[in-house]
Amino acid sequence: MSTARYLALIDLLRAQEFPAQRGRSDTGFSGPGYHTAELIVAGQFGDDDAAQVAETREQCVAEHEALLAVLGVKWGEPQFFSLWSLLERSIAGEEIPEPWQELSARFDSLHVWRADGRWIVVGLALALGEAEVPSYELMAVVTEVDPP
Repeated sequence: MSTARYLALIDLLRAQEFPAQRGRSDTGFSGPGYHTAELIVAGQFGDDDAAQVAETREQCVAEHEALLAVLGVKWGEPQFFSLWSLLERSIAGEEIPEPWQELSARFDSLHVWRADGRWIVVGLALALGEAEVPSYELMAVVTEVDPP
């Protein structure tokens, strides 16, 4: 997918009503007050895929940077939002509203804009998953739920 397609998808999500209940959508998950778009999800590489792992990581980083640049032109500099404290609060038993709960479990930090009464969020995860298998994810979220 290209940056132009990502931007079109984010604009589409911004225009859609939020569902009353959480459920799977064509792009990710949607629920009361939010839509997610899983732009890139990559993982489960085999032992012989070192070149593919490196290439996929570079592609995720490049697409993330390109999307941030385009959204920055559209809405200005984003806020950088660390999720460490949210994850810690959640582990301690505090109820964190969605989509922030899910985001704090998947990402270390986010870039966030506020436009037309909604938050536009972009997250990039470059992590080692189960059994030290690389996992890369680029996600966009549109939500009316304020960050906790």
